[in-house]
Amino acid sequence: MSIMIERLEGMVNRYHEITEMMMSPEIVSDNKQLAKLGKEQADLTQVVETYTEYKQLMQDLEDAKALLQEDDKEIKEMAELEIEQGTIRKEELLNKLEILLIPKDPNDSHNAIVEIRGAAGGDEGNIFAGDLFRMYVKYAESKGWRIETIEMDDCEAGGFALVSFMIKGDGAYGTFKFESGSHRVQRVPKTESQGRIHTSTATVLVSPEIEEEDFDIDMNDLEIETMRSSGAGGQHINKTDSAVRIVHKPTGIVVKCQDGRSQHENRLTALMTIRSRVYEERQREIEAQAGAERRSKIGTGDRSEKIRTYNYPQNRVTDHRIGYNVNQLDRIMEGRLDDMFTALQSADQQAKLAGEQS
Repeated sequence: MSIMIERLEGMVNRYHEITEMMMSPEIVSDNKQLAKLGKEQADLTQVVETYTEYKQLMQDLEDAKALLQEDDKEIKEMAELEIEQGTIRKEELLNKLEILLIPKDPNDSHNAIVEIRGAAGGDEGNIFAGDLFRMYVKYAESKGWRIETIEMDDCEAGGFALVSFMIKGDGAYGTFKFESGSHRVQRVPKTESQGRIHTSTATVLVSPEIEEEDFDIDMNDLEIETMRSSGAGGQHINKTDSAVRIVHKPTGIVVKCQDGRSQHENRLTALMTIRSRVYEERQREIEAQAGAERRSKIGTGDRSEKIRTYNYPQNRVTDHRIGYNVNQLDRIMEGRLDDMFTALQSADQQAKLAGEQS
C-alpha cells in the first residue's frame, strides 16, 4: 500500500507541476510543447481526481470513528452508517486506483492503421474481409472518427483480397488493437447451391500511427517504386504513375498506396504506413527477445492467431481469447462493438493487474 500511495503522490505532484509549467510564457508560446503537456495532464486527471476523493474519504472515516465515542445514540448510529458506507466506497476506490495505475500503452491514444486480408476460403474469404471492413467503418463512424483509405484490392466476387485504412480519432489504436488476428466465419456462401456451411477466414493487423520523431526508419532500408494505379478510383487511374509501393528490405514488409490524389500524397501515406508497420514488428522482436508477453496480455497480436468466430447459422460471435459469447451477430456486423471491445479491454486490464501482483 505504501508503494501505491507513493506513486499516487508523485502523480499528484506532477499534475500540479504541469499546471504551473503551462502558465509560463515559454510554454504558452510553444504550441507543440503546450499540447504535449496538456496531453500528459489529461492522462493524469482521472488518477488525481480519484485519489483526491480517496484521501477525503479516509479523513471522513477517521472523523466518523471519533464520533463513535460520543454518548448520543443518534450520533453513534449515524457514525456507524457512515463508516459502513465509507468502507464499501473505500474498496471501490482502491480497486479503481489499482486499474488506473496499470502502465498504459503510450500508443493507445494514437490513430490506428488497419489491414484486412481475405485468407482461407477463396472468394468467400475476400467477401468476409469486406464485411469486416464495413463493420469497422460503421463502428468508427458511430464514434465520430474519420476513415482514410490507404489501399484497396477489390475482387470481382465482392469484398477485398486486401484493404488497408487509417482510423483517425483519439484512442482509435487503444480501441482496435485487440482486433489483430485471424477472424473465422461459418455460413452458407451465396454461391453454394447445396446449402452447405463453409468455413472461411480473413486476417486483421492493427498498428498505431507512429510519427517520424517517435521512430526513425533508415531510408536506405527502403525500396521505393512508382507505378500506375489499378482498380476503381477516378479519372487518374491507369493514366499516371501515381501509385507508390515501398518495401522494407530487412523485414520484407510491403506497403502500396494509390488512393491519394497525387504521387506525393501517396508517397507520404506509404511512408507513414511502413513506419508504423516496422515499428510494430520491432516491438514484437524486442518483447520476444526479452521473453515478455505482448502488450496485449489477452493475445499475441499476431495475424495468424485465431481470435474470433462469426457463426451465422447460430447468430453467434465468440471471442476465443476471453470466452466471450454473444448471440447478436447481426448487431455486431452493423458495427455495434462497444460491449465486446469493453469486455476485451477489461480482460486485458485484469490480466495486467494479475501480472503486476504476481
